This record gives sequence, C-alpha cells and structure tokens, in this order.
Amino acid sequence: MPDTGGSAKGDFGSPRGDPIEAVLTQAPELPPPTKRDYPAKVVVHLEVKEVVLPIADGVDYTFWTFGGQVPGKFIRVRQGDTVELHLQNHPDNKMPHNIDLHAVTGPGGGATSTFTAPGHESQFTFKALNQGLFVYHCATAPVGMHIANGMYGLIFVEPPEGLPPVDHEYYVMQGDFYTVGKYRAKGLQPFDMQKAIEENATYVVFNGSEDSLVGEKALKAKVGETIRLFIGNGGPNLVSSFHVIGEIFDRVYQEGGTRYQENVQTTLVPAGGSAIVEYKIEVPGTYILVDHSIFRAFNKGALGMMKVEGEERKDIYSGKEVDSDYLADKAAPSQAVAKAAEKMKEGELTGDLQIAAGKTLFQGTCSTCHQANGEGIEGVFPPLAKSDFLMADKGRSIEIVLNGLEGSVVVNGKPYHSVMPPMSQLNDDEIANILTYVRNSWGNQGEVVSPAEVQAVREKTARPPGAAK
Repeated sequence: MPDTGGSAKGDFGSPRGDPIEAVLTQAPELPPPTKRDYPAKVVVHLEVKEVVLPIADGVDYTFWTFGGQVPGKFIRVRQGDTVELHLQNHPDNKMPHNIDLHAVTGPGGGATSTFTAPGHESQFTFKALNQGLFVYHCATAPVGMHIANGMYGLIFVEPPEGLPPVDHEYYVMQGDFYTVGKYRAKGLQPFDMQKAIEENATYVVFNGSEDSLVGEKALKAKVGETIRLFIGNGGPNLVSSFHVIGEIFDRVYQEGGTRYQENVQTTLVPAGGSAIVEYKIEVPGTYILVDHSIFRAFNKGALGMMKVEGEERKDIYSGKEVDSDYLADKAAPSQAVAKAAEKMKEGELTGDLQIAAGKTLFQGTCSTCHQANGEGIEGVFPPLAKSDFLMADKGRSIEIVLNGLEGSVVVNGKPYHSVMPPMSQLNDDEIANILTYVRNSWGNQGEVVSPAEVQAVREKTARPPGAAK
C-alpha cells in the first residue's frame, strides 16, 4: 500500500452513485475487493447475538458476537467511502452493546453513538479517511468483559487503487478467553472475571475455538499460489506472536498500516491490533499457524492449519508431510473426545467411547515418549505395551500420570531410569480416557479407569511444586 501522507489525503469528496450494501463475511472468508475508482456510501448492518458455541471438544461457552460467530463479520470498504453503520441488538440478548471501530476518526470510534439495548437498533455515519486494517470491538462497560466474550472483528479500508491480486485471502483473528473451569474442562463454562483481570487465559484461540482452522476446517491452497492473511488480535489482554510453521512471510504490513517489512518469520500483533501477511507456497503439505508464545499453541488452543496440495519439490524440502507427535492431537482431529464428553454428561459413557477418546488424547500427550505403538524407547522410556508395571496397579498408574515419576523402575524385567513430568494439567476425564485406552491396547487387557477414580486420587495426593491442582 502506498504512502498517502496521512488522513488529509484520504478525503476524496462526497460519495457518488447509489448507496451500496456492504458484503459481510464470516471468518475465515473475506468479502471481494471493492474494485471502485470513486468514493461511495456503504451501508453496513451488524447484528449482535449472544450465542452458546463450542470453544473446544465437549466445552461450550456463551459468546457475545457481531453476527453470530467469533470473530465478527469482516467489513471491507474503500478509502474515502462514507460508511453508514447500523447496529442491531437481537431481542433475545441479555446485555446492551455498542461498537467502537478503530477505523473511525472521532471520539469513541462510534461507541457513544451506538449504545443499543436488546431489541433496538442504532446507527451513525463516518468517513473512512485512513487506509489500513483496523479492529472493531464492543466498548460497553465492563469493556474487557465484552471483548473477552468475543466481541471483536476487522474492518479493512482499501487503498484507492486496491491491493495487488493474490490467489487466496483469509481472515484469522486471535482472542484470549477466561473460563471458570480449566483448559478443556467439559460442559458449559462461565466467564471468570478474576482470571481476566489477572490476564491468566484459559484459552488462546483463532476464530473463536480450538478447532476453527484444523482438520476439514483448515485453510486450503495449492503449490504456486499466493496467500494474503488478514490477521487480527481481539485480545483483550495478550499480544500475539503470529507465525506460520514452514513459511517465511514475503511481506508483512505491520500493525495493519501502509508500510511493510520483507522476509519476516514472526510478527507481533498487539491486542486491539492487526497485521497483513503475504507469502507464496512452494512446497505441499500442512502448514501450522500458531501464536509462537508456544504454550498457547499446544496447551491453550492457538493452532490452525493450512493444507496445501500439489507436486512435491524435493529440491526445496524433502521432509515428511505431517509429524503427528509435533502437532499433538490436532494432527488428525476427531469427534471422539466430544462424543465421550457428551455421553459422560448423559451418564452413558462406555469403555469403547473412552478408548476412542483416549487414543486421540494419547497421540497429543504421550506418544512422543511412549511412541504411538506403546513400545517406548529402549533403555530410555519404558513400554506401555504388555507392561507388567502398568497393569499391576491401576491406582498407581493414576498417581504417576497426576504426580509424575522420577527414578528407576523395572518394566518387563528391564530397568529404566528417566523422568515423567506430572500431567495434572489434564482433566479427570482426559486422564481416565487415556489410561483406559492404554490399559486396553497393544496386548493389554484391563478394566476402565473412571473420572471419579482420577478425582479421588487427585484429592488425596499432594501435587509436586509447580504442578497443576
């Protein structure tokens, strides 16, 4: 995008022609480019909806949204356009809401003009003077709570000449969420104000949920195509270190502005800020989108995928396509975990359902050391397959997963001396499902492990220093 010299050069006069109804899209899709050479009056209708949606497998959350999903609908206009914005608050909602668009020149960004009670509509008009990619969000008190519940989105003010064409444009927005239950605790999880104040996020996710950009929902591309990602960060608290594993950004428009940097590995996206990144795909495979504050990616949910088809380029890269240990349980997402959670809630959880869910969880939690076939690594990590040590004492196996184990053990007549860290960050049902899978796989035959058994062991044994409760 060229240097326009600031907002003074963004006023191209009065709108011309008939008013245009804005095309709005849900993430990860974008509206088409405006392809106009004149300023217009653009009418935008946004409806606020308070909806219950999954944030993770088996975990629901009451989101407050602009348009029914998180993030809010993408708005695309041209620099110099006059935007007439209508904000409707659905009559079934419980709370008043408004909108603050960072693209607005004027006090409050529109917030003071759009305070809207349930069942009502507000409107105001602004001229889009500055080109760039801007966040919008709710600014009704308590502002942090409204944003933390998912009330944010992006508005792109195109330069007058538009952007150079690319093969794919995608909309990805990060947000941090704060629930009373810990990460992946099942059921409907309420908002935790104290965690939000302390900036102790339970989830950090793209596009409102852990699975928004994985499996069948992954972004798609082909070798040789050019990609433009419009990246936003709704916050409300955390700065994003946005990175695509296996790619280098050819261009990054930092903070969504008009200047760009080239050959960038990771770009910071501030809370309430944005970035535009562009790159060309040379090699097929699965590319992983992460917040490179890396525990957020693998332990809080900030992980997405772009799946690229096409001919291999062994001269550029000779590695395997997907490393399932590295990608954890997102390498091959399944509905087994969600189904087990649903049946547990209904009191109909079976051993077969636990085994299916446990297999998925094992792949993302245990398989790096113990291997996907349960054989372990000779002399280093003991086998779980046909393990006399594992099968001898169910209660001990629960304690080891919760509290970890350090020192020598003898498994199937062979000594092993290594360290297993405590995995008490896992929920009771997750540990139960993993152990049920392990105790009924690779030649093992044992009874199921119930969440209640895990809970009992958790309550009676002290956690090691630094371990989760």
